[in-house]
Order: sequence, then C-alpha cells, then structure tokens
Amino acid sequence: MTAFAFSGLNLALATPFDDAGRVDFARLEANIERYLGAGITGFVLSSGTGMHVYLSPDEAQQVIERGAKVINGRARIIAQTSALMAEDVVMRTKRAQDAGAEGVMVLPPFFEGPTDDEGVVAFYAEVASAGLPVIGYNVPHAVGVEITPDLFRKLAAIPGFASVKDSSGDLAAQASLMRTGLPVMNGADTLVPYALLAGASGLIWGGANIAPKTCLAVVKAAQEGRWAEARALWRKLEPIMSLIWAGDYVQSVYAAAAMTGHGAGNPRKPLRALPADRLPAIREALGDLIDAEKP
Repeated sequence: MTAFAFSGLNLALATPFDDAGRVDFARLEANIERYLGAGITGFVLSSGTGMHVYLSPDEAQQVIERGAKVINGRARIIAQTSALMAEDVVMRTKRAQDAGAEGVMVLPPFFEGPTDDEGVVAFYAEVASAGLPVIGYNVPHAVGVEITPDLFRKLAAIPGFASVKDSSGDLAAQASLMRTGLPVMNGADTLVPYALLAGASGLIWGGANIAPKTCLAVVKAAQEGRWAEARALWRKLEPIMSLIWAGDYVQSVYAAAAMTGHGAGNPRKPLRALPADRLPAIREALGDLIDAEKP
C-alpha cells in the first residue's frame, strides 16, 4: 500500500498581518523559518486559520508563493484554494502547483451551492482535473455540506481525490469516515490524540501555531505507540486547545501564538484582536507552554 502523502502534522499556518492590516510577508518568512526550526514537516498555506476567506486571490497566491520559496523543499506544502466557483478553484490550484504546492485543501460548494452527493462529486471532480491531490474539507456547521461515509467513498473514486479533513469536532462521525478504510485527516484540535488512536492518517492543525514543539512531540509519541507519553504531553496542550475551540478560534490562535513567541500580528478585519479582558484566560490555559515554546 502506498504511504499517505500528508501524514503527520501539517501546520495550518496563521497568515501574519501588520498594524495596517496588510499581509506581513517579512514576518511570514520569519515565522516559517521558526516553525521549520521547531521540526514542522508540513504546512497548509492560506489556511482557514490563516484567514483564507479574507485574503484576495492575489494575496492568497502571494502567501503560497512566498511561503513555498522559503520552505524550498524542506517540508511538504498544501495550499488552500477554496472558492465559490469550481473554475476559480481550478485556476487557483494550477497557480498553487506552479508555486510548489504538493496538494490542495478545498471546501465543498458553499453559500447556496449544491448539497446533493452528485453535485458535490461533480464539483470535486472538476477541481481534481487541475492536477494536484485534493483534500476535501468536512466542516458541516460552517458550509452546510456533510461528507458522509457514502459520499466519501464516491469522492475517493475520483482520480486525484486524496483525503478528507474532518473538522466536525465529532469523533464518532470521524471514526465512521475512518471505517471506510480511506485516509482521513483530523482537523479538530481537541481530538488530536483520540483521532490518532482511532486511526487518522494525518493532521491539519491550526492550534499548532501556538505550541509547535509540544504538538510535534504528541504526534511522534502517538505514531510510535507510546500512548502514556502522548497522553502526558496532551495534558499540557489540552487546556489551550479546548479554550480556543470553544469560540473565536482564529482570534484566540493569534493571541496565544503571540504569547509563545510565534506572533502573527492581529487577525484581519472583520475579525478583531481578542479584548484585553480575555487574555488572562489564554495565558492561564497556556501555563508552562509559554516558556517551553519560546523560540
């Protein structure tokens, strides 16, 4: 059996912004170097945590191009190329491939798009024709399309459809996808060790922006079957991963990452930085990670 191309931890990179709300490419490059130094071997550029939907197509492409140039073969690159129209996804995917992406993550049709299986399959078949492996995205509470096991099997029959990232936050639902025998990637921060134990093929993890070294250690311990060690490491991460997952996810990741030395500025409007009165809870949840994760 061919090894899954996107195994292990793939960091859903937070896109840095300057005080004027512009993409801060100098900080983007510096942060990527910092994460490479911590041992990250996979990146998702223009990710959801990186505010893909609030980047213009040109900005998203620049993030992919500049990120790929810095990474320069030292880690795998997945690019998010989601758009409302399949033609735009294909165009974005081809541009991402030219920049050096090895796979793409794509939301199903959203904002009044088709919700029937046939419509979703047709959408992804068109996207896969662009030539890069496609990772579908199961986040039904956000887009109104659920990738069920039956739909997953239909999608997997498309040449070039590689996997589904499950961000439903429902471990039972994710396990049902895994029971198809097809590769599933966990995208719910609170489920990481449980998803790995259940058989997840890989992770796309936004919270890893906050604590890359500890996140990598959890994944390595789990992959090597050292479950007691994985659980002990997870206890350090669980408070902050639970807190950010509870609400205002992107804003919380940006705030927490700044405290551990991996700052990306503030999220772009219409999102706003977390108010000052919520920062003590972030700091408390981080605990010893603040010192342990300092670059």
